[in-house]
Amino acid sequence: MARAIRINIGIAGCGAIGSRMAKSIQQDLSAQCRLTGIFDIDIGKAERLAKSLHRKEIVMRSMTGLIKNCDFMIEAVNAEDTRPLIRQALNAKRSVLSMSVGKLLNSSDLFALAQKNRCHLLLPSGAIAGIDAVKAASLAGIDRITLTSRKPLSAFSENPYLAQKGIVLSEMEKETVLFEGHVSDACRHFPKNINVAATLALASRCPRKLIVRIVTSPEYTTNIHEVELEGKFGRIKTQTDNLVCPDNPKTSYLAVLSGLQTLKQHCSGVLVGT
Repeated sequence: MARAIRINIGIAGCGAIGSRMAKSIQQDLSAQCRLTGIFDIDIGKAERLAKSLHRKEIVMRSMTGLIKNCDFMIEAVNAEDTRPLIRQALNAKRSVLSMSVGKLLNSSDLFALAQKNRCHLLLPSGAIAGIDAVKAASLAGIDRITLTSRKPLSAFSENPYLAQKGIVLSEMEKETVLFEGHVSDACRHFPKNINVAATLALASRCPRKLIVRIVTSPEYTTNIHEVELEGKFGRIKTQTDNLVCPDNPKTSYLAVLSGLQTLKQHCSGVLVGT
């Protein structure tokens, strides 16, 4: 008879997303996995999170320590060194769930490394519906694909690209298009806002055809993602209205839930014979 085993989970990044996932793992996924380490370059964040979980022993002082103390790493960093951190974990033959999908465009090398080391590099579907349909459509060929993302003004606070363009969010009085262009440029200019675009690009297998529009307005209170694609399969149009994550207005709550569901599915599928 086979029995499920709990997987040891480490979390890199103790900001809003990492913290919420840590709490959910401890409260809701204890049957599938257990939190054995957390790390953040700001050690204070890690210590505060550990204190809230009553688990001071899980604070790791380095990425090396985190990786040694887990079987599976959740990446919730979304920084310039996101890719090297994922590579470090994969080199150690640890599976990774990456929440910073926008950093993984043009990352076939990382997926190849995961396959070589017989581990997994998992990406959540994020804040949009229909990713399975997009993957299926890609088999027949996609001729046109667009993503329109609408978010509240608060989602774009302290964005360097907008500051460089001289765009002052507090002065906006109506709906405004902040960006329209290629997915790689969208991910570069809005790294904390548009992971969904990278997810769509990877699922469709035709990133060059994906056009991204980012829109804001003083009247917006939710994150709305509209996807349209056409091809030999027919036509797909979806709209997802997301409440923002209570801890981070730059992120949709559904994106965090998607990460948790991906983790749950992965952990539930790991069995050991007895």
